[in-house]
Amino acid sequence: MASKRANEELPIIARFEVRRRNYLAPDGAMNRPLPAFATDAKLLVELYRSMVLLRLFDRKAVALQRTGRLGTYAVSLGQEAVSVGIASAMREEDVLVPSYRDNGALLWRGVKLEEILLFWGGDERGNQSSGPVHDFPFCVPVGSQAPHAAGVAYAFKLRKQPRVAVCLFGDGATSKGDVYEAMNFAGVHKLPVVFVATNNQWAISMPLRLQTASETLAQKAIAAGFSGEQVDGCDVVAMRAAAEEAIAAARDGKGPRLIEAVTYRLGDHTTSDDALRYRSAEEVQAHWKEEPIARLRSYLVGQKMWTKADEEQLAAECHQRIEAAVERYLTTPTRRAETMFDNLYADLPEVYAAQRRELAGEDDA
Repeated sequence: MASKRANEELPIIARFEVRRRNYLAPDGAMNRPLPAFATDAKLLVELYRSMVLLRLFDRKAVALQRTGRLGTYAVSLGQEAVSVGIASAMREEDVLVPSYRDNGALLWRGVKLEEILLFWGGDERGNQSSGPVHDFPFCVPVGSQAPHAAGVAYAFKLRKQPRVAVCLFGDGATSKGDVYEAMNFAGVHKLPVVFVATNNQWAISMPLRLQTASETLAQKAIAAGFSGEQVDGCDVVAMRAAAEEAIAAARDGKGPRLIEAVTYRLGDHTTSDDALRYRSAEEVQAHWKEEPIARLRSYLVGQKMWTKADEEQLAAECHQRIEAAVERYLTTPTRRAETMFDNLYADLPEVYAAQRRELAGEDDA
């Protein structure tokens, strides 16, 4: 009893909190007043169009993979609001450091559909994209891009450039040392970087409850010395607003932020996965009620910003654009095998140079 009383008398030296951001309910109704940018009907429609394009493109990419014309592919089904909302808040001069499920962000920043297909088709030319040359390519290893983002942000601070690095990764990556080390470094040096953890509830087949005991992923920023915010990742308005605020703070020298985008992966982890082996169809069906595209469409229709005719025209435009990109991808001349070595090193080590010569059929005498 004496020990208990002593503990009760110990002073509290710090308190922390995590806030959650949401504007649109699953049915498209407003939960609270929208941010200022949401009065721009043109912007909201563009966000909607980008999410629809991404979903239809994903569907086509899966069809290509199933027919042997594309490699393993990761769809964004149910998560379209995250990458589109984040990228829409970035400036051209900022640097995107994506994971492998962030096609929406790449497309918003100017990457072509056929370039994404080239990458997933195993062609290195897919990394030589039409997006900003300073953006990073896809990162397939889990979490390894976070230290890269911290390094980019350190360079910005060193050069006194008002630019921000934006790093996206999944919930599973927050259980990796790479991510915490990057956040710790960013917090110590107050770097202009925004970390975005897409919490889609599943790290491949591992449910969130078995990979972390944290009540939120956002709170993982606290130990690194900066704030984290949880955002409804199915609400593109909330994602855009959170990104705007975090990026502006980082640009103004206020240090890093972490955004936890809570959403749900409605599809398989990749085309090599069968999610029915570890979760029920009933669970997935329940989350379809929250998905981001129908949510924003309901709001737009309710505000007289979108019509059935608009929807039909958008579907036709997306179909035409995707089919044209697929044709360009399929008719791209195949690279010679030896070119796989061309972008490995500035000066190719002899052990690889010999292999390159062998593949090229060159005389090694």
